[in-house]
Amino acid sequence: MRPVNLVATGPAATAGLCPIHGTFYKPGAVRTDTPEDFRPAAWLADLRRAGQLLTRIPLPGDTEAPPPGALARALRVFPLVGALLGLGSGLVLLAAHLLGLPSPAGALLALGAGMVLTGALHEDGLADTADGFGVRRSAAERLAIMRDSRIGTFGVLALGVVLAIKVGALAAIDPWLAPAALAATGAASRAVFPALAIILQPARRDGLGAGMGRPSAATLAIAVALGTTAMLATAGPARGAMALGAGAAAMLAMAWLARRQVGGYTGDVLGATQQVTEMVMLLTMAAGRP
Repeated sequence: MRPVNLVATGPAATAGLCPIHGTFYKPGAVRTDTPEDFRPAAWLADLRRAGQLLTRIPLPGDTEAPPPGALARALRVFPLVGALLGLGSGLVLLAAHLLGLPSPAGALLALGAGMVLTGALHEDGLADTADGFGVRRSAAERLAIMRDSRIGTFGVLALGVVLAIKVGALAAIDPWLAPAALAATGAASRAVFPALAIILQPARRDGLGAGMGRPSAATLAIAVALGTTAMLATAGPARGAMALGAGAAAMLAMAWLARRQVGGYTGDVLGATQQVTEMVMLLTMAAGRP
């Protein structure tokens, strides 16, 4: 998984930084539930940190070391950032439709725009996870493969299959509804991050799991509420519930696979789960449409 630009300045520059995402951490620290902070300033800080991690948009870094578990608490607003990313991609698809481009081309442009906004962060995690999980090796060897920046056969195949399925699903959705649909799936699929961080233990003693901390039940509840609200408001009660159920099943399947293959989650596993969950929900939303 590529490094993410969470750059510290001032006194924070001397603190320990996670080699995966650049946030502050204490290597080998025992994960504890992160205390909630509902002050407006805390919500704004969470949005900034979530934007730093999930997008390529240049945002100011922390001027001092944030409180322990700050990134874990920021998981509660990941669906909000995901909704904005999805909305941006959906507007690109709608613009392509208004320009008279064929549906597959519009879908590809929309997905490409999303990759530009995120730096293909989650797609990178999907490829690395597929490469690691696709070989018959020990958990330690799989984790080493996942840290290798080179992409292998399984990674290429996983990216190709997921991209093709997403294009097919988006081509079946009314272009005028695409911005809302992508905003909903972008939000709901980012709610898997705190869920996996509670269900599983970090697969490594360094990196994302060690640096992030364990999100609280309140963080998970807020993220799930935001993702669920976005989906139900967009797709309606029946189709929205089906999409959420399919997404939850995909997340649980990925959690089971991650525990079996490497003993827990990594940043790559989180990204791969987001991609698979989003794909499944888009397919569910497109199913049965004329």
